[in-house]
Amino acid sequence: MRIILLGPPGSGKGTQAKLLSHNLGMVHISTGAILRQAIRQQTPEGKLAEPYVTQGRLVPDDVVNQMVAALFRSTDRPTDFLLDGYPRTIDQARTLDGVLREQGLPLDAVLFLDVDDEEILKRLSAGRWDCPNPACGATYNTINKQPRVPGVCDECGSALLQRDDDRESTVRQRLKIFHQVNGALLDHYQHQGLLLRVRGQGKIEDIYDNLARQLKPKQRK
Repeated sequence: MRIILLGPPGSGKGTQAKLLSHNLGMVHISTGAILRQAIRQQTPEGKLAEPYVTQGRLVPDDVVNQMVAALFRSTDRPTDFLLDGYPRTIDQARTLDGVLREQGLPLDAVLFLDVDDEEILKRLSAGRWDCPNPACGATYNTINKQPRVPGVCDECGSALLQRDDDRESTVRQRLKIFHQVNGALLDHYQHQGLLLRVRGQGKIEDIYDNLARQLKPKQRK
């Protein structure tokens, strides 16, 4: 399958993306993880993106578009994938449409995790922790997904880090920007007949079951 997973920051996209990609045999493409790795490594794209990420602002489309287009134009491009965190704007979506059309990789579905703003603030301000290992990238929080050992990743044993852009004031700014651009993005995919909305609150397992149920009619034979 080829799907996009959308949702506000802190909606649980990363967790659900890992479950879906593993269970349905897709490559998980997290542009957020790609950007954070580029920032840590101080690549040219990372240096351009860093001030935007730390201030809770959107990274310019051209920077992100270049990274994604290069991936799908490479000789080892994925043919079954889940995009997590991209596209974030209507311009990114149109660019992605063109790249996927050029490569003969039409989308099967676009999933939107719908979560209330107050729930997002509660999740992130309560403490979200990320695994810095690029090969892992697991996320945790103190509400419904605590690591078994405090400060240590369950999956790979790396020391967890708290992101600078999870401060409450920054989260509010991120949500404001998200709502400003998200309406047009959802309309774009609704008009293509791809959009599936799923409530993103509750137990992780229940949310996953709802996502998988929505996707079942879209699976290619």
